[in-house]
Amino acid sequence: MTEIAWYVVVLAFLLDFFLADPEFLPHPVIFMGRAISFFEPRFRLICKNTVISGGLFAGFLIFSTWVSGFILVKLSYFIHPLLGDAVQTVLIFFCFSSRSLEKAAMPVLDALEHNDIEKARTHLSMIVGRQTQELDEKAVTRACVETVAENFVDGFLSPLFFAVIGGAPFALAYKMINTLDSMVGYKNEKYILFGKVSAKIDDAANFIPARLSVPLIAFAGLFFSFNRAVSILKTGFSQGRRHKSPNAGFPEACFAAALEIKLGGPSIYHGIMVEKPFIGENFADPAPDRIRQACNLMMSASFIATVISCFILFMF
Repeated sequence: MTEIAWYVVVLAFLLDFFLADPEFLPHPVIFMGRAISFFEPRFRLICKNTVISGGLFAGFLIFSTWVSGFILVKLSYFIHPLLGDAVQTVLIFFCFSSRSLEKAAMPVLDALEHNDIEKARTHLSMIVGRQTQELDEKAVTRACVETVAENFVDGFLSPLFFAVIGGAPFALAYKMINTLDSMVGYKNEKYILFGKVSAKIDDAANFIPARLSVPLIAFAGLFFSFNRAVSILKTGFSQGRRHKSPNAGFPEACFAAALEIKLGGPSIYHGIMVEKPFIGENFADPAPDRIRQACNLMMSASFIATVISCFILFMF
């Protein structure tokens, strides 16, 4: 594992906050996606058992990503400690995506505020996996808030969690896990077997961070009120398991309680209707302004998680 200084986490958070995903820098996820596309057909030929070949495929890419990050970081520290810190800062920054999602979610709100539902659906389709063509204003808002809530874990808390444990190489390995799940983790005819291991690894990687998100979001909920924070804790742990995903329900339930809105419900993914229970069913349907509040809540919780992580790294 690779040690990491507390100030590296601070700098990575600040880079994400101010730069998001700058177009002038090549993002590692692009290369991860290319690697996945390149090796998928080759690993499918290794074994007739598609689950096994998919497992070998996932293991190879995750381990290769960690090794590449480890060599790069160690070589940088060998040249100079400050270079090593700089490399880790940039790599971890690339693993964060909370600010970039906020920038992607706000155009959805802007379109809704201008009563342009078609434009809102188009912007939403860029950040969610479900079909958006038939969604009304409430459904568009709900889907946008849900993806912001899920992204707090997938796009920030989980990479931060693994960075604290093993530095930038672990954060990069998690990013490969998450990218694999987004590309081959579908329950359709093509990937139901080949992507099974990738999906399970992603579930395992997010298991602890998803549950840690509950107290962190509740902490951020103190900006609303003490009672709201208590409601977040209760709803997060009592309704977080209602989601079909073993992890996504926890941040969604917390956001539902924090914003006092109803999330979840049936959605269409890749032409298939997926029946999902409602979370926070006692609350009202979300109004468009809840998108802005969800983004603010996500960034507040990210800041709190960063402060706590820095304290842990500084003390230990």
